[in-house]
Amino acid sequence: MKTIVYVDGFNLYYGALRGTAFKWLNLNKLCHLLLPKNEIVNIKYFTAAVSARPHDPDQPIRQQIYLRALKTLPSLEIIYGHFLAHEILMPRADNPAQLVKVIKTEEKGSDVNLAAHLINDGHRGRYDVAVLITNDSDLLEPVKMVRHELNLPVGILNPQRRPSWVLKQHASFIKKIRPGVLRASQFPAQLRDATGHFRKPATW
Repeated sequence: MKTIVYVDGFNLYYGALRGTAFKWLNLNKLCHLLLPKNEIVNIKYFTAAVSARPHDPDQPIRQQIYLRALKTLPSLEIIYGHFLAHEILMPRADNPAQLVKVIKTEEKGSDVNLAAHLINDGHRGRYDVAVLITNDSDLLEPVKMVRHELNLPVGILNPQRRPSWVLKQHASFIKKIRPGVLRASQFPAQLRDATGHFRKPATW
C-alpha cells in the first residue's frame, strides 16, 4: 500500500529521543522497520529551526547537522514551522505569590503544516495509507477527516510512553516506537552528501 509518513519532529524528539543515544535517527530505516509491508513513497518531517541558548549554544549546529543527514534520504522532505519567543510573568515554584519575568519559547506552525499536508495529500490521492509519528491530540480533527470523509486509513507510530487516548480511538492502528527499533535505525557515524563528508555530532 502506497504510504506517506508525517513526522512531528519535536513530538518525536521529546517523546523518544531526548536523553538517549538514538538522536542520529535514520527515519527511512525506522519507517521500514515499523511498516515492513508498506510501500513508503514519502516521509515528511515537520520541524522548526532552534536558537542557541546560554546553557547550550551549539544546539542549532547539531540540529543543522542532523537535518543535513536527513537530506541524504531521497524520500524525505523537510517542512519548517518557526519559533516565537516572548517575555511573560509567571509565579515562582517556591513562592506562587511572587511573579518573575521569563522568556517563553513556543514552536509554531508544525502541527498546522502537518494537518494541511495530510489532508491535501489525501485529497490528491497521493497515499493509500497515511502514518503519523506523533502523540499530539491536536491532530485529532485532521485524522478524523481523513478516516471518515476520505475513507483512508491513518496509523500512528507513537513516540511517547502512553498513547493519546483520543488518537487511539480514531486511528486505524497504533504502534509504539520502542528503544530497540531506535537503536537499529541509526545513521552511520560518517555520511556523505554533495558538499562532502560530515559526521555525527560528538556530543548531543
